[in-house]
Amino acid sequence: MTRTAETRPALRPRPRGWLGPLLQRLHFYAGILVGPFILVAATSGALYVISPQIEEVVYADTLHVAPSATTLSLGEQVEIAQAHVDGQAPLSAIRPAPRPGDTTRVMFAQEGLGESESRAIFIDPGTGEIRGDLTVYGTSGSLPLRSWIDHLHRGLHLGDVGRLYSELAASWLWIVASAGLALWIVRAGRTRIGRHREPSRPRAGGRRRLLRWHTVIGSVVLLAALFLSATGITWSQHAGANVTGLRASLGWATPAISASLGGTEPAADEHAEHSGHAEHSGGSEHAGHHGGTTDPSGAAVDPMDPMHVDHVLEVARGVNIDSTAVEILPPAQPGTAWVVQEIHRSYPTEVDVVAIDGTTLEVVDRVDFGDYPLMAKLARWGVDIHMGTMFGLVNQIVLFLVAMGIASMVVLGYAMWWRRRPHGAPRVLGGRAPRRGALRAAPWWGLAAVGAVAVAIGLVLPLVGWTLLGFLAVDLALALRPARAPAASPR
Repeated sequence: MTRTAETRPALRPRPRGWLGPLLQRLHFYAGILVGPFILVAATSGALYVISPQIEEVVYADTLHVAPSATTLSLGEQVEIAQAHVDGQAPLSAIRPAPRPGDTTRVMFAQEGLGESESRAIFIDPGTGEIRGDLTVYGTSGSLPLRSWIDHLHRGLHLGDVGRLYSELAASWLWIVASAGLALWIVRAGRTRIGRHREPSRPRAGGRRRLLRWHTVIGSVVLLAALFLSATGITWSQHAGANVTGLRASLGWATPAISASLGGTEPAADEHAEHSGHAEHSGGSEHAGHHGGTTDPSGAAVDPMDPMHVDHVLEVARGVNIDSTAVEILPPAQPGTAWVVQEIHRSYPTEVDVVAIDGTTLEVVDRVDFGDYPLMAKLARWGVDIHMGTMFGLVNQIVLFLVAMGIASMVVLGYAMWWRRRPHGAPRVLGGRAPRRGALRAAPWWGLAAVGAVAVAIGLVLPLVGWTLLGFLAVDLALALRPARAPAASPR
């Protein structure tokens, strides 16, 4: 009996190496402690992806009207909207109806609204009837319901503090996914050489099925998860600022339009992919100008008069504005130009911008998407794919399935942890963490490599660095607990 007991452990060879156990422990702790944040981000993201269709139904009477044979000028529509707000807010933007049967949006910088929010008056371009008075958000022009879902996904409606959750989820998602891939490769290698695999034990049959589903779903959504993680990081506060600084230093920032009539060179717009409007500071004049126009009466022309909007748009159409989805920005202050920008986020991308002097109708500056640096183009496309606008309905369906796949992987991970809890221990929440000691078994160069990678990632992704220190603190606390009697086998 004694000899049998002594030789039994030899039938279960311990895994060799140190990297596999280290990745397994990292994957476990990150999945358990960061999993809730990834789950919320995935489910809220899935809801946001389908929100445009929900918005079309809920706000159908506001967004759409019966097509009309006649159309009021944009200037007349702006006057109607200004009369409606009765001078309560300055004009901030005009979005002409992109298609027959759509409404025009005249937006105002209403006091008390949040960042990137505007008060939008929806006008029937055929009759001048006001069809809605709502708060809209961002370049997407999200109406209240979609804006609510957007803010839920971004920050749980908790402001800047809430945005830490989405940054944490985006920063850790690629690490968890990469560690999972590495574990699958290690496990597959051991299988090929005929080594022992823990999931093959009969008593772990339930966990084996869960692991199989976890692995299959993970292999399907892996690349998409890495993509969502990378693009999501660009929206974040701390890591996003690091990415923005890197892009600026390498000359990868999005070119900015100059609306200044003073001829100052503009700086690159580092947040153009995420912001509602391009920056209107600095400028340079282009040689190719349209001829100036004057008031037939000879009176002085007010360059900020909204009645000029039709002439401004006509000039822009002759320069580089081809899309039906456009936004017209009045001069922000005296000495600045009107700005007309395309806001078409589906393929092919149309985001050209032109600045026009409201007095002379001369072109002050223009920025064409074709002239963007390659990395700026990739950033634009990445954000549009992440938001589900790049490839229309197909983009939305794929993103929805990927988001639900990521959410299901988190749930399966918790289910496996639950199944690992010992028999006869109802108060135990889940199973034990994978065996520690991987770093003690690592060679000096392995320790140096792990340390260097951890420091580099922590500097670029600050929340990863802080939470990694938290994981180490939790692990140390568990290691220092008083030893307990051996628990029963997991289920």
